[in-house]
Amino acid sequence: MLEVIDKGSATESHPVPLLFVHGAWHAAWCWDANFLNFFADKGYRAVAPSLRGHGNSSTDKPLRSCSVADFVEDIASVADSLPVPPVIIGHSMGGFFVQKYLESHHCPAGVLMTSMPPQGNLGATWRWLRDYPGQFLKIAATGRTLPYINTPAAARRKFFSAWTPESDVVKYAALLQEDSARVGIDCLVLSLPRPRRITTPLLVLGADDDGAHTRKEILATARAYRTEAEFFPRMGHDMMLEPGWADVAERIHTWLSARGL
Repeated sequence: MLEVIDKGSATESHPVPLLFVHGAWHAAWCWDANFLNFFADKGYRAVAPSLRGHGNSSTDKPLRSCSVADFVEDIASVADSLPVPPVIIGHSMGGFFVQKYLESHHCPAGVLMTSMPPQGNLGATWRWLRDYPGQFLKIAATGRTLPYINTPAAARRKFFSAWTPESDVVKYAALLQEDSARVGIDCLVLSLPRPRRITTPLLVLGADDDGAHTRKEILATARAYRTEAEFFPRMGHDMMLEPGWADVAERIHTWLSARGL
C-alpha cells in the first residue's frame, strides 16, 4: 500500500492532475510542505505518493533491495489510478525515475527539478568518494547512507542553500530516511534512461547552489531532451523546500498554463 497525499480538484482551467515524485531519502512530505497546497489553490489536483518503503508506504521486500523498476512500477500504479494521464514532476532521483517511466508511458508534460541526469549518478558517486572517502568506504561496506546525510550540517551541504533558515534545515533533516542500496547500483549503469524514447515535453529546472547535482549535469539533462535548462539563484537542491520555493512553483504553473494544462 502506497501513501498518497491528494489535494485539490481538477478544474476547467487545469483539467490534468499533477503527479509529484520525490527523490532519495525523501517521501511525499517534501511536496506537502508547500507545493501541493500551492497548486491546489491554483485549481489543480495535486497528488504525491511516497514510493514503497518511504514515508508511510509499505514494501514487500527490504527497502535496500528495491530497484528502479520497482519505483517506476509505483509511479505507474498511481498514474493509472488517475482519470487521465497526469503531468509528472520529479525531483532529484525522482526525476530519474520519471525519465524511466516516460520511456514507456506518455504524459502531456513533465518537469525535472534538479534531476539526476540520464547519464546516472556516476558524477555524484565520484564526488562523494573524492570529498569523503571514509564515508564512501563505510557506505560501500554497509549499504547505509542515512548517517551521512541526516545531520543538519550534512543536509545543508547536500540539500539546502546558505539562505535556508537553520530551523528549517533541522526540521527537514529529521524527516530524511534510509534509501535503497540497489538503486545506487541501478543508477550507475544497469538502468539508465534512454532519452530518444521519450517524446513528452519537459521543463528542466536547476538551482545555482545545488549540492547534489552540478550545473553541467542539469545542462546535460536539458540537452538530452532537446530543451534549455532554467536556473534559480540563491536556491539549493531541495527547490520545493527552499525559501524561494514559490518562484519555482510559479514558473511551473506559468509553463503549464501556457500549454493549456
